[in-house]
Amino acid sequence: MSTIQRFDVGPRMSEMAVHNGVAYLAGQVAGDGTQDITGQARQVLAAIDGLLARAGSDKSKILRAQIFLADLADFAAMNAVWEAWVVPGHTPPRATVQAALAKPEWKIEIVVTAGI
Repeated sequence: MSTIQRFDVGPRMSEMAVHNGVAYLAGQVAGDGTQDITGQARQVLAAIDGLLARAGSDKSKILRAQIFLADLADFAAMNAVWEAWVVPGHTPPRATVQAALAKPEWKIEIVVTAGI
């Protein structure tokens, strides 16, 4: 039987679960919702980097990414941050959709799954 390791477990959710060599991250959002899409995207990607490092992984091992934008008008600016962050030659499969996020100040939420 394989073990599931959970990180930052709360009453509603965990920030990450690791099972069978795969890290499953919860949706990551900006800590400072006053920033524009560029600032929020950078915060979210930094949070993803931090969680992946805790699991013994990194952004070159992302298997899949799901990006939720509150406003598709932010798509180009978000892509500029994303493209500066991803590892060339290791860009993961990705989906980007417009969605109503849980807090009105949030402009972006990203969910990733990564190998260890």
